[in-house]
Amino acid sequence: MHSFGKQPQTSVAIARRSNIDRLSIVIVTYKRQGLLRDLLDSIASLAGKPWRIVVVDNEDSSDTARMVDELDSRLEAAWGPSDPDDRGGTRRAVYFPQADNLGGAGGFSAGIRCAYGLGARWFWLMDDDVTCEPDAIGKLARWTGRFDVIQGSRLDFDGGAFYWMYRFITPLGIPSPFATSDLGPAGYRPTNQLCFEGGLVSRRVVDAIGLPDPRYFIYGDDAVYGYLASKHFRTAVVADVILRRARAISSWDIAGKRQLNSTSDATRYYIMRNRGYTARYLRCNGDYHRVLYGIGTAATLSKELIRLVMVDRSFATGIPALIRGMRDARKVYRDRSWKPMPPLAPKRRTAGHVAPVL
Repeated sequence: MHSFGKQPQTSVAIARRSNIDRLSIVIVTYKRQGLLRDLLDSIASLAGKPWRIVVVDNEDSSDTARMVDELDSRLEAAWGPSDPDDRGGTRRAVYFPQADNLGGAGGFSAGIRCAYGLGARWFWLMDDDVTCEPDAIGKLARWTGRFDVIQGSRLDFDGGAFYWMYRFITPLGIPSPFATSDLGPAGYRPTNQLCFEGGLVSRRVVDAIGLPDPRYFIYGDDAVYGYLASKHFRTAVVADVILRRARAISSWDIAGKRQLNSTSDATRYYIMRNRGYTARYLRCNGDYHRVLYGIGTAATLSKELIRLVMVDRSFATGIPALIRGMRDARKVYRDRSWKPMPPLAPKRRTAGHVAPVL
């Protein structure tokens, strides 16, 4: 049984919401201008109006900068001027180039930091290879009075439903492949992890747990961010479809219900390396069990070996990448100087917002 306490608004009031106060869309992009253009076009077609769109460019490309400028002019012509941000700016589309490629983890950390500094109250996070459904903001707005972390549903690139493993098996440190895809008559289920492909996060989550950890570079940073948020706030995955994935990926269908996607050797390395960081966060929060976490690591390695056999078939480079990742994970776990990301605001109790029983 999941307890969420007394709801702060009636269902009628929630249904009437059509926008989200000071909503900032945070996009991380790297050398995919074609996909990014489709995403920006979909943002311009949204029924609701985001307050800011922050585009974090890990490439620092003049082409991307031009696209963001064009979007800003387009939105101003269609929507009129925006309310000033906390720094006095009025641009809706903000270009935020990075000197180095920070990966997805570093990009989202930088993007949330930028939007936070501008005064955003909600952060809608997405990669450059998705497009927004026109009514997405209104769908998300229905839930902002009840949850501080909201993960909307997505369509795959072929238009079919995209399955997301929204339950994090904490002792093992892995997502549960058994989480039901049926979100029930209420249209949501509690979750204890997050995906930066469409996840919506409130400002007070960032206040309480800080920015996503850029040290992950890619993979696992969003799951751990959701895990940390669920320790303090109500978090949910909702049935409302808000995004469509725009990039076709080779995959292996498992009984027609699950799929194992192709990936790169770099990602394979980080999948294993980043288990060192996840172990540290679990340990900081009293959820680390050495034996069970080791079983989770063995399960993760087995999954990656199956991926190599069934999808990628790059054994000569893939297996060494996995071995390097496991070796470096041990270094992270033994690093005495390691510290978690700090909160951005002093810790305080907030009436009416307690963590769900998961």
